[in-house]
Amino acid sequence: MGAALRRTVAGIWERRGIPAWVLWPLSLLYGLLVALRQFLYRAGLRHAGQVPVPVIVVGNVVVGGGGKTPMVMAIVRHLQRQGHHVGVVSRGYGRRGAECLEVRPDSAAADVGDEPLLIRQSTGAAVFVARQRLDAARALLNKYPDVDMIVCDDGLQHLALQRDMDICVFGEGGVGNGFLLPAGPLREPWPRPADLLVADCRSPVKGASTVQRSLAGHARRADGTQVSLDALRIAALEPGADFWAVAGIARPQAFFAMLRGAGLSLSRTVALPDHALFDSPQWANGASQTLLCTEKDAVKLWRFRPDAWAVPLELELGSAFWDRFDEILQARSGAKLSSAHGYKTA
Repeated sequence: MGAALRRTVAGIWERRGIPAWVLWPLSLLYGLLVALRQFLYRAGLRHAGQVPVPVIVVGNVVVGGGGKTPMVMAIVRHLQRQGHHVGVVSRGYGRRGAECLEVRPDSAAADVGDEPLLIRQSTGAAVFVARQRLDAARALLNKYPDVDMIVCDDGLQHLALQRDMDICVFGEGGVGNGFLLPAGPLREPWPRPADLLVADCRSPVKGASTVQRSLAGHARRADGTQVSLDALRIAALEPGADFWAVAGIARPQAFFAMLRGAGLSLSRTVALPDHALFDSPQWANGASQTLLCTEKDAVKLWRFRPDAWAVPLELELGSAFWDRFDEILQARSGAKLSSAHGYKTA
């Protein structure tokens, strides 16, 4: 989807204007298909598989990025601090092939997906990808039997995997115009049951814990070299400085705005489609400019530009969210936690 088309679609999904109402009859058909699929699982006509450890699904009901992957990484780190051995499963959106694979630190994003690769590199957790998340979960537990908790990156609508907790994440646009696809951005009717809601601080979603998303105070290169954003800001003001920012995410303009908000003077911004592979000649040939990117882009871009500076995104959630998270997880999965791999709950 080209940039102009993406902007047009986003505009239609923001409000209930004429284009949205024209598409509304199609959204009714889509809603019937969604309802039928949910009924088949509720009636037992389609089977949801189970694994012997607690499963936490982090996803959304809106098409496009809502900050799911940073939320997954925050949950993984939270559980790791509590002493859990955490694994992550994902479909690996945008990858070539559909086989079940383990994500290694040196895996190619084209093979496993950029978000699973980022999760693996950033958290150190075992990560498996497969079209069917149940296959990925079983393969993960087969290779790493000490894993006592699984986090599923995306998958609220993937009913084939039973879960112990659902966390629904929203970006600043909330539910948009409230219509189902293709008249609006919703993958399923809203509201729908969820254990926890997390929304951007600018989102209008009621009852959600708010999250503040901000840039970290540093950037890093492929070799681990770090520099403060203040140092980059000063360097960008020097005569002849040529700072570019590139982003292949759902909302690249938000990343560019955050960089400018940090005082960085950008000569050029390059917005690419979400999950872009950076396989065009301009990235392979090298260049003289200083390049800034997101962590998600860096796992692909560093193959060609190891000098690019990746600026991490940080999430700030209040202690009330984590208290509620722990409370629900304990209540829902206490039996699994007490039996899985000898782990004993308090």
